Parts: sequence; structure tokens; C-alpha cells
Amino acid sequence: MHYIAHLRGLSSILPNIWRIVRRPQVACKIMTSLNTSPASPRIPRFSKAECVLVLITMVWGGTFLLVQHAMTVSGPMFFVGLRFAAAALIVALFSWRHLRELTLFELRAGAFIGVAIMLGYGLQTVGLQTIPSSQSAFITALYVPFVPLLQWLALGRRPGLMPSIGIMLAFTGLMLLSGPAGASFHFSPGEIATLISAIAIAAEIILISNYAGQVDVRRVTVVQLATTSVLAFLMVVPTNEALPDFSWFLLCSALGLGAASAAIQVAMNWAQKSVSPTRATLIYAGEPVWAGIVGRIAGERLPAIALVGAGLIVAAVIVSELKTKGKTDTCDERESEGEGNPQDL
Repeated sequence: MHYIAHLRGLSSILPNIWRIVRRPQVACKIMTSLNTSPASPRIPRFSKAECVLVLITMVWGGTFLLVQHAMTVSGPMFFVGLRFAAAALIVALFSWRHLRELTLFELRAGAFIGVAIMLGYGLQTVGLQTIPSSQSAFITALYVPFVPLLQWLALGRRPGLMPSIGIMLAFTGLMLLSGPAGASFHFSPGEIATLISAIAIAAEIILISNYAGQVDVRRVTVVQLATTSVLAFLMVVPTNEALPDFSWFLLCSALGLGAASAAIQVAMNWAQKSVSPTRATLIYAGEPVWAGIVGRIAGERLPAIALVGAGLIVAAVIVSELKTKGKTDTCDERESEGEGNPQDL
């Protein structure tokens, strides 16, 4: 009983000690203001990983013109298989010493991501055989809102206010880029295939973030690229695609785009260790903007409404980085979450 009385007295004293020991709210705000300028919470700052994602999105957008030319000498599925086979070989050459340490978990992770990549590329290609490109672009753009929606439904992670506003802006911008002709939807087989491809693209982004940090980037990239290549070659049969004749242009295009795909996938696997799927999605949404810039350099002209859409996508990336009032103070966040409170122990 003597010890119980002491314990009860100690439990009543601990909260008072915590109030004395913890930093006062005023001191916390002063320390925060010393470390950061008053305007810093309102100025978007891009991390190194986010800058890498912006760079690979530029590369990604720049590849579409080359893909368009490559389609004149090859069918789509065979070319996707050839392109990703070259990408897998390139990454494997730079990381062959590490491939011997491949684990079953990494093999499974790479296979899942590879299936998602193939469904995204393959079903979009199948859809393009029966629906116009503008409609395909509109339906594919649904992956932007699908990413936070799937995260919320499957993982219980609800996006914040500013990222949600960014998602709406980006999706609106992509709709404007696709043009009014793409907004119709009649549930035809091509439209349904493209819709599933948009879900697959969203799943790829979420899977990469889910496995990032748990796997070796080089090993899992080789597996996912090889999986995509094998599945693409297998889809040549059910799609009745004719095999192309050998040409140096086809080979060089596959190698060049394979190198681009290798860089893109390695960068995605590395950067999404620290970049959330929602944030990464907003950056990837800029891909048609960069594709439009490259097309403009090549002589194509974008309509005025598409330029407005491009501006909205850029604005979406910036807006999503802004912090709402009350979220900039680290001490406030910790106290609101109840961290370090001895009564919670």
C-alpha cells in the first residue's frame, strides 16, 4: 500500500512536470521564426526528389514525338516489348553485381509494378485502336484523381486541402488539353479498356510509393522493366499484331526510348521514397505540357484552350506545395497529435 500511494502521488506530479519541462508555445514560435523567414511557409520549395521527378517528366513528355515516328515501322505492343527489354538490359548492365542479392520480396514487388505498367501501356494502346486520341487522353487523365481516391479507399490516407485543390486544377488542365472532343463517354470496349489503363497507371504510382524504401532500386527496376517487356511481347498474339521487318531506325528508337524508360523508372523508384503519391501524380500530370512544348518546337501548334490547360497544370503543382495556416508550426503539429504527452504513455 505504501508503494501504491507513492505511485499515485507520482502520477499526479508527472503532468505538472511536463508542463514545466516542455518548451513554451511562445518560445517555440520564436525558435521557428529564427530558423525560417516569415514568408517561407508560403513560398513553395521543391526537394531534390521532386526536382528529379520534374526532370524525368520533361524527358517523358519529350519521348512521345519519337514514339509517334516509331509507330510507322512497328506495331505498338511489339515496340513496347522491345523498348522495355532494352530498358531492362541497360539497368541490368549497370547493376549486375547486385542482382545476385535479389530477394523474393523484391521479385514480387517488381512483378506487381511491371503488371501495372503493362496494363497502363497495353490497355491504352488497345483502346487507341477504336477511339480517337483526344478521347484517350481525356480518359487517361482520370489517373490524376484516381491516385488520391485509391489511397483513401485502400490505405485510408486522405489528401490534405491544398493537394486536393491541386488535383482538381491538374485534372481540369488535362481536360482542356485533351479538347472538347474527348469529353464524351459511351462505355464502348475501347473506352472501358482505356479507363482500366488509367486505374492501372494510378496503381503503378501507389505501388512504387508503397514498396519504395523496402527494396533495392536497381534490382526492383530490372524486374519491373523485364516483366513489362515479357507481357508486352505476349500481347502481340491476342492483338493479332504483325511482326515488323528489321530496320536500324526501329532498333535505334527502341534503344533510345529504352534508355529514357530506364532513367524514368529508376528515378521514380528512388524519388517516391520521399515524395507522396499525390504529389508525384501532380508532377507527372505535367507530361503533356512538356510533350506540347516539344511538339511546338517540331512545328505543331497548340490551341489557346490547351495553353490555358497547361497553365492550370503548372499552377496545380505550385498550389499543392502551399501550406495552410496553422500547419507551418512544428510544435503545434506535435501537440495536436499528442506526441510526447506523458498521460498517453
